[in-house]
Amino acid sequence: MYDRNAARRRSRFLRRMVITLIVLLLVAAGWSGFWFYAASQTATVADAWAAKEAQSGRVYNCASRSISGFPFSLEILCSGVNVSLTAQAANRRPFTARLDSILIQARLSSPTSVTVDFDGPALVTDDVTHASFYVTWSQARAVAGMPTLAQRASILFDNLTIDRVDGTTRAPIARAAHVELRGAITEDASSRGPAIDMSLDLVQGTIQDVHPLLLEPFDAELRARVTGLTDIRPKPWPQRFREIQAAGGHLEIMGSRLRQADTVAVTSGLLNLTPSGHLDGEMQVTVAGLERILPALGLDKMLEQREAQRGLTVNSVPSQDGKSADGGPQDAKVLGALDRAIPGLGRFVSKNANVGVMVGINLLGRPAELEGHKARTLPLRFVDGAVNVGPLRVAQTPPLF
Repeated sequence: MYDRNAARRRSRFLRRMVITLIVLLLVAAGWSGFWFYAASQTATVADAWAAKEAQSGRVYNCASRSISGFPFSLEILCSGVNVSLTAQAANRRPFTARLDSILIQARLSSPTSVTVDFDGPALVTDDVTHASFYVTWSQARAVAGMPTLAQRASILFDNLTIDRVDGTTRAPIARAAHVELRGAITEDASSRGPAIDMSLDLVQGTIQDVHPLLLEPFDAELRARVTGLTDIRPKPWPQRFREIQAAGGHLEIMGSRLRQADTVAVTSGLLNLTPSGHLDGEMQVTVAGLERILPALGLDKMLEQREAQRGLTVNSVPSQDGKSADGGPQDAKVLGALDRAIPGLGRFVSKNANVGVMVGINLLGRPAELEGHKARTLPLRFVDGAVNVGPLRVAQTPPLF
C-alpha cells in the first residue's frame, strides 16, 4: 500500500539536502572568490612594501614567487632571494645577502599579523671589500604586523652560526644557541611622539677575534627605548639617527644583564647623540666577579700605568698577608678594603699589581651588592664616542651617521 506521508517526508528531506548543498556551494564559491581576491591584494601590498623598502636602501628580489595556502591562509613563497642593503650605516657600505627562500604566511582569521620563515643558509657579502660570511640556523622566524604599519615585530634565530668565508675554508666568527630581538612602537610621554621599545635576548653566545673574554659562552638581556622619532616610515638608519639627534631624542638603557660563568653585570643609563653622530652620556654598570675579568680587560695594567704617572707607585710589592716588603700598614688597609668590596680581589692585586693599582681600583667605582654577591658599581661614560670606565679610556665607538 502506498504511504503518502512517507513520500512527503522523503520529498522534504531531499529538498533540504538540495538547499543545503546549494548553500554550501555558494559559500564555497564566495570563500574561493574572497581568497583569490585577498591573494591578489596580498601580492599588491607586498609589492608596495618592497617599493618603500627600496627607497630606504633595502632591496628585496625573488627569482620566483608563488602564492598558496588555500583555503584558510595566504602564503607567499619567495625563492632565490637576493637582498641588497645600502645606506644602512654611517660608512654607507653596501652588503648583499643571498638565501634559498622566504615564506610569508598570514591566516585569514588574523590577517593583521604575518609570520616570515627564512630558509638558509645565507651568504652575506661586503660589496666593497668582497669579504663573505656564511650564516646558518636551525630556525629563523619573524613575526610582524601588516607591512603598512607594523606596531610590533620580532625576529629570532636558533642555533645561529656566522663564519668568514675564505676560498673553500670557513673560519668561525660568532655562535649563539638563541637570539631574539623584539620591538614595539609606543608613545614617548615627554614629547607625545612615537618611541620604539626594544628587547634583546641572547643565549650561549660567543664571538671570535674581538676580545678573549667573548670566547667563553655568555648570556645577555637588554631592554631599551629610543625616543625622538619624527615618524615611523621606513628609512635608512643613519637618516633616522640624524633626525633623533636633531629632535633631542636619546637611547635609554632601561635594563641589561650579562652573565658569563660566575661574573654577572647589569647596566642602566641614558645615551644621547652628538651633532657628529657619536654616543654621549653615562651608564652605571654593577659587576659581581670583577676580579675575574679585571686582568682580561687589561684594566689592571692601565691602572698601574695611570697611578705610576701620578707618582703613587712604590717599589715594594705586597705579600699575600697584606704587608709590603717594608711592612707598610697602608698596603694592608687597601688590600683589606678591596677584599671587603669583592672577596678575593685583594689577594689578586697582591699577587699581580703594586700599591698604585690598589689605590687606582678605588677610582673605578663604589662597593655594591648584586644578586646576593658583593659587587662594584662602575660609571661607564661616553664622551663624543670615547668609552671611559672610571678614569680610564678603554675604547672609541664609530659615529652612527
